Amino acid sequence: MEEVKMVVNCQNILGEGPVWSVDEQKLYWTDIESLQLWQLDPANGETLTWDMPEKVCSIAFRKQGGLLIAFASGLAFYDLKTGEQRRIQDIEPELPMTRLNDGRCDRQGRFVVGGFDTGGQGRAGAYRLDPDLSVHELFRGLSSANSTCFSPDGRIMYYANTPEGEIWAFDYDPETGSISNRRTFCRFEDQPGIPDGSIIDAEGYLWNAQWNGFRVVRYTPGGEVDRVVEMPCMNPTCVGFGGKDLDTLFITSARFHMTPEQIEEQPASGGLFAVKPGVRGLSESKFAG
Repeated sequence: MEEVKMVVNCQNILGEGPVWSVDEQKLYWTDIESLQLWQLDPANGETLTWDMPEKVCSIAFRKQGGLLIAFASGLAFYDLKTGEQRRIQDIEPELPMTRLNDGRCDRQGRFVVGGFDTGGQGRAGAYRLDPDLSVHELFRGLSSANSTCFSPDGRIMYYANTPEGEIWAFDYDPETGSISNRRTFCRFEDQPGIPDGSIIDAEGYLWNAQWNGFRVVRYTPGGEVDRVVEMPCMNPTCVGFGGKDLDTLFITSARFHMTPEQIEEQPASGGLFAVKPGVRGLSESKFAG
């Protein structure tokens, strides 16, 4: 496997959520704290940024075109060309200390997204947005929702509440989007970091970015460590497959809560990285609504 390379020295405060557009052959990701959405064209290395009206916490592409965005305060459709926003629903407006965070579409085109509690009190919930634009609460008790991804057959949903230091697996009903049988997929007590964003590859293995761990780890479907990708920065945040053959693993990172001394020691922090891991990913499902 090749070494990790920085492809964009974007110095994101909180880079997150890399998603590959098969239609455009471009990568999108967000810098949550800077209220920016980024785009990379790997063919020429050119980047674009959009200043957004509020924090963009995660995104998905729509089958009808455009984006579904989990803004801090709620869900909306968004047109990058015009800046037009069509609000779907505010999430937890009665809880000003929470915002949305990690999200991803299931294999059927529903969007699953979870919250972040700025006070760390576990007051946020996880939600599912169906194609008819109805919103359903899945469970509560989250301080930092992460690792949202689905097995290749769509029957397992992986999820993490980052401070708890483990990734969960749920049985996921492809017909209804309901979840059951939560169990521990892997624990982080013997690992240097805690779980941030994840993705599933074509072989059904889970790749996880370890916050404060200086690494990305690939887990077997049984939850065992398969391989480790060492990173030049302490806070990789999320992973996503892209490239023409979906054989490039893109990795976002952050400078959030780092001291000036740490940033000086790790100047690559906040960059966008890429590596060819020798396996391929799966196309991201588009939101069906």
